[in-house]
Amino acid sequence: MFSGTKLATCGDMLTPADIQNALKAVKYPGFSRDIVSFGLVKDISASQGAVNVLLQLTSANPAAAQQIKEESERVLQALPGVNQVQVEVRQPATEQAAGGTNPFTNQNRVPGVKRVIAIASGKGGVGKSTVSVNLACAFQHLGAKVGLLDCDIYGPSIPLMMGVHERPTISPREQLVPPLGHGVKVMSIGLLLTDEQPVIWRGPMITKTIQQFLLAVEWGELDFLLVDLPPGTGDAQLSLCQTVPLDGGVIVTTPQEASLGVVRKGIAMFNKVNVPILGIVENMSYFTVPNGERVEIFGHGGGQAEAVRQKVTFLGEVPIFKEIREGGDQGMPVVVSTPDGPAGGVFAQMAASLRKRLE
Repeated sequence: MFSGTKLATCGDMLTPADIQNALKAVKYPGFSRDIVSFGLVKDISASQGAVNVLLQLTSANPAAAQQIKEESERVLQALPGVNQVQVEVRQPATEQAAGGTNPFTNQNRVPGVKRVIAIASGKGGVGKSTVSVNLACAFQHLGAKVGLLDCDIYGPSIPLMMGVHERPTISPREQLVPPLGHGVKVMSIGLLLTDEQPVIWRGPMITKTIQQFLLAVEWGELDFLLVDLPPGTGDAQLSLCQTVPLDGGVIVTTPQEASLGVVRKGIAMFNKVNVPILGIVENMSYFTVPNGERVEIFGHGGGQAEAVRQKVTFLGEVPIFKEIREGGDQGMPVVVSTPDGPAGGVFAQMAASLRKRLE
């Protein structure tokens, strides 16, 4: 973990292990994991009550760096025998620092990809992947060049929902070439494993895989790369934010409070890493029975109310349509099978709204 500097003890009691353990109390802003487990601590030295720590971040977010620095100094100053603390935080240069205008851009932008959009949710089971595949196909239907990356390493569902089953090929440059599904380039861990093979990995493996999917795949020229994230605010989310600059995040929720409560955490996560929220989608908004009666199974209006509360765009409601579920199970998203129908039209309107805002 460290660069090789010899670690001296600080006084008779304090050891390098004490310093490292103290830094485990410092969480990366917006996440539950600490800076030590993320591998951000690169060097520690201590002598006669003076502690020096070097942190290397992969994000260019100055607010996150300042928060990490202040919290690290606080926990180290509380250690017995410490009378001086020096925490150095190094970050990659940003385009803004070099004279550019986008504060969210760093040196790792995916070659050829104009926009990267994360599709996220606070909890599972809200239809985030359904929204992802239909938005991707809706963008493609509008004439855009689109890629769809499945970052749900433990539970990949994008290959099934997009009807893609062939393995990626290898290019002459020894990069993965994503297969096509309905005109959309698709990459997922599910395309590299057998159907029943589980993924039993720790966080660093998740991080490495996501980095490879972003930067070691021949995405080619894309207008939009949509990234389907797993639920929550864990390794995959932080790895994505650290690896490439995001042009925005779309939050998917259902109307009930159980979903909205964790949506707020997802929004707070994106805010902490300076990713703009493009909007909130309320999925499973209501169901219409054959006699025309509207049944609000999970309540109604929670997504729109939360968008107003958070001062972000409300992208719209997705009712419960049988066609949406059938399309996902059959690998034929409803935007592809019936783009002009009521179900497909909902996603088409959302895609048009997002494209207009991003352009």
